Amino acid sequence: MPVPSHHTPFVDWLRGHAVPLTHLDPSAPLDDLEPLREVIGNARVVAIGENSHFITEFSLMRQRILRFLVERCGFTVLAFEYGFSEGFPLDTWAQGEGTDHDLPAQLAAAIPVGVDEPLRWIRRHNATADVPVRFAGIDIPAAGGSLLPALAPVADYLRQVDPETLPAIQAAMRIADSFAGASAAAAAPAWTRLTAAEQDALSAILMRLLIRFRAVAPLYVSRGDQHSYDIAVRRLEAACHADYSFRAMADLFAGTGLTADTSARDVYMAGSVLWHLERLEPGTRIVLAAHNAHIQKTPVSFDGHLTGLPMGQHLHNFLGDDYVALALSSIAGHTADMRPDENARFGFAIDNNELPPPEPGSIEAAFADAGLGLSIADLRQARTGAAGDIEPFPGPDRIRIQSAYVHTPVLDAFDGILNTPTSTVAADIQT
Repeated sequence: MPVPSHHTPFVDWLRGHAVPLTHLDPSAPLDDLEPLREVIGNARVVAIGENSHFITEFSLMRQRILRFLVERCGFTVLAFEYGFSEGFPLDTWAQGEGTDHDLPAQLAAAIPVGVDEPLRWIRRHNATADVPVRFAGIDIPAAGGSLLPALAPVADYLRQVDPETLPAIQAAMRIADSFAGASAAAAAPAWTRLTAAEQDALSAILMRLLIRFRAVAPLYVSRGDQHSYDIAVRRLEAACHADYSFRAMADLFAGTGLTADTSARDVYMAGSVLWHLERLEPGTRIVLAAHNAHIQKTPVSFDGHLTGLPMGQHLHNFLGDDYVALALSSIAGHTADMRPDENARFGFAIDNNELPPPEPGSIEAAFADAGLGLSIADLRQARTGAAGDIEPFPGPDRIRIQSAYVHTPVLDAFDGILNTPTSTVAADIQT
């Protein structure tokens, strides 16, 4: 179905300033991505988004951009929307330990959001590179599905430095195990079936442990080392943020949620990016892969209601121009809508839905109206151009998220947009 043309000043600007890209092959030459160099400048963190997980074209594009940023711009870390705690063994594998065949087992319990191919590329790259690329997880454990990937190594740490606290963390782990799932979609309904006493006991134990960690930090460090302490406390913070998120989601679905209360996950992810940035080698530059709704620099709203303050907003507030957000979207094709299903492996089923024509006012409609295919636009130039006009032109006010739209000033939310003419749901997704 053809998209009707809407002539606007922004569409005219886009037609004249977007740069075509030649292909999506991750192993082919990278010369067409050179315009990215101007967009990213000297940024320390460059986020690459996607408007939906499980999309083939977005995965290929992010692999290409990772290669470009590493090989041509000196980036040395891939941070991914993947558990902070679970990221450490993946980094070890990416540095060359084990065999090439070990990765599937390590990822078997994780939602397949496209981390496997970048990890394989990093491992191959590191085999001959003078400067290795590191992998860093940033998220709460199991995408909010279970506290155990964070709590189990914390228990091991406490067994060494503070065995008196083992009964407390073991009690927390017993409660956490009773509702653990492969994602928040699976765990959240099970959490609501806990008794109020169990819910409150879990929160109280986690907070008491976290306060104790901070209160006796010199003791813990003296019995171990600073690095182990830093990792353990960050893992415990992940469990606390995940626990908070269960309450926030339950209240949201009950109609009693506080404004933007689901932001706990995003502020944790932002803090994890900064945690890695502060502790890795001086001059470290990070490629950050996450959903568009996590990397945008403006609040997330649906139907006029503020629902979350995303990771990108926190990073932009802290890093300023050292944070650059690149969104990925498509004009047509199909998207992967996640439908809650407690009987599915990850707590949701994926519906392969055909995309309708883009809504007027969206960035996708602007690319369609400009007649553009695979291309990239530096939105910072649009902000500059608009500000310099006698009558500044408005930019798009919405961007796709799966089949829906996030209403946000797109020129403020992102520094660049990479557009694909069509999107395809990955054929091998099993949920």
